[in-house]
Amino acid sequence: MSGPTTTSGRSGGSRRPTLTGRLARVGFADISRSAGLLADPDLALLLDGGRGPAADDRDAEAADPASAVSDELLAAFGGSADPDLALLQAVRLAGALRPDVEARGPLADLARRTLRPGEARDRLLAVLGASVALGDDVVRRPALLEVVADPTPGTGVDARAVRAELLHAVGADPDAAVPVADRPGPESVDALRRAYRERILRIAATDLTVADPLTRMPAVGAALADLAAAALEGALAVARAELDDHGSGVRLAVIGMGKCGARELNYISDVDVVYVVEPVAGHDEAYATTVGARLATSLARVCWGTSGEPALWQVDAALRPEGKQGPLVRTLASHVAYYERWAKTWEFQALLKARTVAGDRDLGRAYEDAIAPFVWSAAGRENFVEDSQAMRRRVEDHVPAAEADRQLKLGKGGLRDVEFTVQLLQLVHGRSDESIRSRGTLTALAELAAAGYVGREHAARLGVCYRFLRALEHRIQLFRLRRTHLVPTADDELRRLARSLGMRTDGAEGLTERWRATRREVRGLHEEIFYRPLLPAVAQLSPDEVSLAPEAAKARFAAIGYRDPAGAMRHVTALTEGVSRRAAIQRQLLPVMLGWFAEGADPDAGLLAFRTLSETLGATHWYLKLLRDSGSAAQRLAHLLSNSRYLADALARSPESVRWLAADADLTPRGIERLTAETDAILTRADEVDPATVSLRAVRRRELARTGAAELLGVVDPVAAARSISDAADVVLAGALRIAEFVARGDLGYDAQDPGSAPARLLVVAMGRLGGREMGYGSDADVMFVHDPAPGAESSDAQAYALAVATRLRQLLSAVGPEPALPVDADLRPEGRNGPLVRSLASYAEYYERWSSVWESQALLRARPVAGDLDGLGEAFTRVVDGRRYPRGGLDAAEVREVRRIRARVESERLPRGVEASRHLKLGRGGVSDVEWSVQLLQLQHAHEVAALRTTSTVDALAAAVAAGLVDADDAAVLGEAWHLASRLRSALVLWSGRTTGTTVDVLPHDRFALNGLARVLDLPDVDTGAELEDHYLRTARRARTVMERVFYGED
Repeated sequence: MSGPTTTSGRSGGSRRPTLTGRLARVGFADISRSAGLLADPDLALLLDGGRGPAADDRDAEAADPASAVSDELLAAFGGSADPDLALLQAVRLAGALRPDVEARGPLADLARRTLRPGEARDRLLAVLGASVALGDDVVRRPALLEVVADPTPGTGVDARAVRAELLHAVGADPDAAVPVADRPGPESVDALRRAYRERILRIAATDLTVADPLTRMPAVGAALADLAAAALEGALAVARAELDDHGSGVRLAVIGMGKCGARELNYISDVDVVYVVEPVAGHDEAYATTVGARLATSLARVCWGTSGEPALWQVDAALRPEGKQGPLVRTLASHVAYYERWAKTWEFQALLKARTVAGDRDLGRAYEDAIAPFVWSAAGRENFVEDSQAMRRRVEDHVPAAEADRQLKLGKGGLRDVEFTVQLLQLVHGRSDESIRSRGTLTALAELAAAGYVGREHAARLGVCYRFLRALEHRIQLFRLRRTHLVPTADDELRRLARSLGMRTDGAEGLTERWRATRREVRGLHEEIFYRPLLPAVAQLSPDEVSLAPEAAKARFAAIGYRDPAGAMRHVTALTEGVSRRAAIQRQLLPVMLGWFAEGADPDAGLLAFRTLSETLGATHWYLKLLRDSGSAAQRLAHLLSNSRYLADALARSPESVRWLAADADLTPRGIERLTAETDAILTRADEVDPATVSLRAVRRRELARTGAAELLGVVDPVAAARSISDAADVVLAGALRIAEFVARGDLGYDAQDPGSAPARLLVVAMGRLGGREMGYGSDADVMFVHDPAPGAESSDAQAYALAVATRLRQLLSAVGPEPALPVDADLRPEGRNGPLVRSLASYAEYYERWSSVWESQALLRARPVAGDLDGLGEAFTRVVDGRRYPRGGLDAAEVREVRRIRARVESERLPRGVEASRHLKLGRGGVSDVEWSVQLLQLQHAHEVAALRTTSTVDALAAAVAAGLVDADDAAVLGEAWHLASRLRSALVLWSGRTTGTTVDVLPHDRFALNGLARVLDLPDVDTGAELEDHYLRTARRARTVMERVFYGED
């Protein structure tokens, strides 16, 4: 009877769990079939020791067919990857052993000993439950139980011992200079293959019984590679035996490539090789290549040809020069000649793994020595990195769509992503660093991390992912010992794989999720590291440039434009000396960054600023990592530091701002809403005035630095940059007004915490470039202060309060302090410096109605409420001034003459002494003022009728004038170009020099060094040098002056 029973009456009638329950509890899946297998008579006979059941026990065993299998043994089966498979294999083994059991032979005794509780049984059942192929071997050759019973591990064995084992199998002397099998033909081939499978069984038994398969994986790969090398050595001995003279006239070296060369082989994989031959004295090259080819062909047949035993694997020589089209074997000189003239980029990457595995070791070492210079200079080839990256993409593209999500090896997030990443870093940086030249992926990854070429966290994550992928690949291949890199889809197969990897409770779903998560992580790290912009740049450097050796480095500094090579060398030495991780990463960065600094206007200043910044941030965990790993941060930083003292100072003040350089989104100005939210948060948390003011000014400083970097790097255009600078001023004025009101309420006896207790509402009105949202990096904030008494408040109290607020606001923002000042200039108010600092709305209305001059109406064209009571007082003020700045009917002839007179006076009186009118960017001929006065005159004359002219923006007003037909489009284009160029030059002077004040900040310099710096900052089309920039500006300004005289003065 087969099938489960419900009870057993042993032991005084006590009840046992059902067989179904017992099987399910320990992990069996196919309960019905496995219950039937437990009733197999051969298994019962084996486990019973061959005695057979006593007569009085037969009825009980008929009722309980599992009686011969204890709970403890069932649990042992349950510990395997696939308990059902392990049981099936055990039953087949019992059937194969039945004759020996009945004869009480030694194999039966060996089997019973192996099945007793202990490590031998664990190894046997682990193999039977994970590999159909190895189970078949044991069933076919039960003597292999000796291998399983032997506690000698399959990993960590001396490769020489494995070689000797397989040479002994074919009757060859492992100590002979040229081992030769004692007999040719199928007998030796089968002996070699049996010995190979025995050792595979030993390796698998060790691999499948470790607590952590991922930890053991590298040792397994090394053991499999050593076994493959020994098999190649044995196959070569058999091949020599087939020749009458044993090939004594030729030296042949077998070079392992790929995973075999790297000692990280799979259970079943093509073994990539290259053959090198040399004639022995008395023989010529033709003889050596002919006999060498015969030996190589026979070697491959021994491993892969038809025989009485399963084949090992295919020997693949496709990585040889010219691939399958080239000769199978070559002399060393022929190899070298090919690599010197014809080899492609990918071939040098393949040579990275080359290692002598069989044959003439001296010849193999000579080959390794000869090819090493090719490998470690390959990165200097034109487009090497780009070619390597393109090759990886081609490999991905050739993965069939149906396999893409199952590919362990070639697909996205697979083994090749890790291997290509590591190899590319080795080839690029290994030219000058011999410490990262290991063949093995995991060893090389650890070396790259130790040397600072890969972040330690990245390396650790990649290492874990690679171990998991390789262990999963091993388990998949081990099942049938077939070459495959596809993850199965059937739940039972995935469950077996999960259990074999120690994920016993995760099941198919858990394994699938980990596989997918690993792919995602590998792909992300691969894309982050493999496509680093730093790699192509490093690859294009010469060995001397990479080495940073003092004499070579100083010569390079002088050649590429450093003014003080000795000083530059001191900075480099300070950054790179020592054995710290920081120094290691700097040695990686600086060879490239030195060139990037040299592309800037002042490489010496750039390098000094970089040293200063690095000494400030070097101890942080993110700074050097960001520069090494980011797609753009290092090059962007070099560009900023070598072209802008302003930004060098700004980054030194706020080093964390370097983080912005990694992404355009972080460089993009944040806009007024986000800035307002930040200042609101500062003021809400503030307990004291001074810290709140410092924080407020810091907001503006950071936004100016962000905007300057974005403009210099081309992330934002100059118009957007000016608006961003103006937004920052708006927000800081609004915040400072809140602080000033708080202080004034307290000082004057009002409730400091209650804005409603104040005797007046206040308004700050932006004027000038701030009003037009056209500020530069060195602009002051031109403003006017307006107040309106609160209901019931005395006008004197309101005026005193408003004056106290305005005075305190100017002090808060203009005073010397830890953060840059924003000078607040109120000179454009009625009566200028002679008038009161603050007026009521009614006073402004009366003044503009009775006493204002035309120049004041002109100034009001830029008036824009920015802080305080914007909705109430701001709108009321706007209504008051609109009548003055947009007068009905425009200007009369006398007013036009007055405007022109004032412009001429400003040009003659305000131009600094000694400054050429043609070079002053603001007041000079064809400069900013010429354009703005021309546009403002058009606004004063026509804005009442043309609504689009009612704007504080010069650019927008000029466009509106063209649309209204008030100015010729070509003339407007000339004026617009001049205004933009002069405005950009004013900002560029601040960015380049770092100076925001002084008589020279608005003057085009004569100094060629400064002009060259401005040219680099502006980066204008067709303007590469300072001389070209000077000529371009002067020519543009002359054209603008001609147009201005026609538009503004009415001259033909």
